[in-house]
Order: sequence, then structure tokens, then C-alpha cells
Amino acid sequence: MSEQDRFQEGFKNDWATKDFYAVIGVAKDADAAAIKKAYRKLARANHPDSNPGDTVKHDLFKKIAEAYDVIGDVEKRKNYDEFRRLQSSGGFGGGFGGTPRGGGGVGFDINDLLRDQGGGAGFGDMFGDLFGGGAQRARRAPRPTRGNDLEASTKLAFEDALNGTTISLRLTSDAPCPTCAGTGGKPGTRPHICPACEGAGFVVASSGGGFLMNETCPACGGRQLVYDEPCPTCHGSGHGPSTRTIQARIPAGVKDGQKIRLRGKGGKGENGGAAGDLIVTVRVGSHAVFGRSGDNLTLDVPVSFDEAALGAEIKIPTLGGAPVTLKIPAGTPNGRTFRVRGKGVPKKDGTTGDLLATLEVQVPATLGDTAREALEAYRAATGPSSLRAKLLTDAT
Repeated sequence: MSEQDRFQEGFKNDWATKDFYAVIGVAKDADAAAIKKAYRKLARANHPDSNPGDTVKHDLFKKIAEAYDVIGDVEKRKNYDEFRRLQSSGGFGGGFGGTPRGGGGVGFDINDLLRDQGGGAGFGDMFGDLFGGGAQRARRAPRPTRGNDLEASTKLAFEDALNGTTISLRLTSDAPCPTCAGTGGKPGTRPHICPACEGAGFVVASSGGGFLMNETCPACGGRQLVYDEPCPTCHGSGHGPSTRTIQARIPAGVKDGQKIRLRGKGGKGENGGAAGDLIVTVRVGSHAVFGRSGDNLTLDVPVSFDEAALGAEIKIPTLGGAPVTLKIPAGTPNGRTFRVRGKGVPKKDGTTGDLLATLEVQVPATLGDTAREALEAYRAATGPSSLRAKLLTDAT
């Protein structure tokens, strides 16, 4: 016999003999308003919060809630009445679901009565701290709510952005009020079911065009309970500002303007919900010597005319390391870029970008007599310049 079959057989032998109308104290033909009124009166009188330590009333409260969960719901009450009628007349015979024997072909299925109860898991834990209640429902614990994502910004030195660093961030966010622990009520006072939503946490509102939708109850904010005396700290909102300092690791190679998502570092969740994320926007400061292009570092290298013309070996700096030697071929033009492998920005895959060194040929502002004589001799040796001949030709 399957678990579902065992449950259904237990329901037939046990719950089928229960008179839920008698438990609530109403007639079988009582209307919904009378059932609701009787239920609320009994629930208040036997609620565990009002009778601490009284196990008799605790058990009675559970029976009352069980009964109301069925006859307080239009569809469940209809199925329950039909079930009781068929059970008392022997209409179920050897079977327990589908069409009963000798019942005129009435199609009753026990699953119709149980479909909202977790597929054969009983009536569920519907009691909680219920005090009163609305038609067709018992108060259930609010669903866990994920915390809000928070945003922050930080400025890093050029070197810290390349190498990665740990920073401290001071965050101020909305969090459950520390005085009332998010209930919204004055500590030491007792809540009662919100009269606006009758403990559901939401109300049905019209969105226009004939459509109806559920909205968070404006009276209780979805908490299902209200207090006559609000919390003096949060004035009943259940929330307040919270300031905290966290340590955050910024990975190596982060770029200016990049957003880093830190999981679980955002606003606190409610009712056991997960915390939100913290999104940090990184601003990177400039460097006196180096620049950046993607995963590469850039460097402008001044060279003299003779170094560019005759060739040379020069030393250039690297970021955080020893200088390297750059070989300049004779006749190197101004603006040529040389690539130094592995001296750039750390990448996510563990490799490193390159250093791009661009030559800037410097023209001396003044010349000594010897240097001038040498340049004049060079001019005489090379003859008139033809560098602009094509330019003049193409312009005409």
C-alpha cells in the first residue's frame, strides 16, 4: 500500500467520523458568516497565547482550526458534506476515490478535499500564533524575503587596482528594527490579527480593466499582525537604519568604473530570507607614469634624436618591478610602440598583459656650439630635404 493509500485509508477510518460542525458549534446548514463568527469566538478563547501551559485548550484550539479549515472554505465544505453523505450511506464500498458504488454516478474524489493539504500530508501546521482568522484561511508564517541589493563606491590607487586589495566599507541600509526585531510593536505587547486583511498579509485590489490582483496589506505591511501600541523606535514600520562596516576583497585587474558584486553582503533578509548583494563601483586613480589600455599598461618613453636615428639600448621602468632594457633599432620613427611581454595587468586566467612603450623623439630647445656645428654638417651632408615633396605635389 502506497503512502497516499495509507493516508486516505486513515482519513476514511478517522477523520470521516469527525463532525466539524459540532466542533465549531454550528448547525450543518449554517451560513459562512455564522461559521466564521463561531470560529473566531472559540479561537480567541482557546488560543495558546491566551492560555499558556493549558494543554487541554491547546488541543482544542487545534481541533477548532482543523474544523474551520474545512467548513470555512466553500469548496472544501462542499466536498466534506458529500463525503459524509456517501460515507454514512455506505456509498464508498471497497473503493475510496473516483466514482462511488450506488451513488447515482456522483464523481467524488478524496483528493478534491485534500488537494490543498500537501498531497496527503494532513492539514498542515496551520496554527502558528493564529488569533482569530479570515474566511477560507488560517494564518501562516510569512514567506522568507530576500534582502535588498545595496550599492556603494570606492576609489583605489592605480597599483591596488592592478594587484587587488581588501577594503573597508561602511554601509548604512534599511534593516529590521533592533528594538522590536521587525514586528513593529512595542516590546512586551501582544499582537492581534490585522482586521484589514484578516491575517492574510494581502488584500485583493482592482488594477483597472476588470482585473483583480493581490497587494501587500497597507495596514500591516504584510506581517499579518498589528499592535495597538507601535514600537517607539521605528513607529510601527518594523524597520530602521543600520550601520555596519564590512571587509571586501577587490580582485586584481579591476578597471575604472567596473562594478563588483559581493554575494550576501547587502541588506538583511526577513523571516529567514537570504541577504541581498552589495554592488561596489570601483574608481581607479591615475598614475604619474603609467596608463592602462585593457589588460596592457602603457608608457610614454622620451628618446633623443640621435637615439632614434642611430639606435640605442635604453632602460625603462616596470610597475612594481625592476627596469627592463629596450633595444631601439637605428632609424626608429617617433611614435613607434614596443611591446614588453608579461609586464602589464594581471588577468582572470592567471596570465598577465603586456607593457606598451611608445617612443617620443625629443627636439632640444637649445643647442650648444658643438652640437649646432654637428647638425649643420649633417644637413650639408644629406642635402636639401625632400620630405615634403609629395605633400606639395598631392595638394595641387
